[in-house]
Amino acid sequence: MISTEKKTKIVTDLQRSKTDTGSPEVQVGILTERIKELTEHLKKNKHDFMARRGLLQAVGKRKRLLKYLAEQDGKAYLDLVKTLGLRK
Repeated sequence: MISTEKKTKIVTDLQRSKTDTGSPEVQVGILTERIKELTEHLKKNKHDFMARRGLLQAVGKRKRLLKYLAEQDGKAYLDLVKTLGLRK
């Protein structure tokens, strides 16, 4: 589970305006951190199939959000991919 401190740091780093908490950039940032934590968990617990399912769902959701962002604003998409260190 992602901690509140990490979540607020991600939101402040990626938000568009001062009150923004739900833009695609913020959602992708939070999902990326959650994916990292689930990946580490699965390295230790290979037979946790529910966590594996959650990981695959999170990856799919992040992929859809990135596709949406690329269609709406290509420059913001490229900046986000560079900031988070994701592959295109």
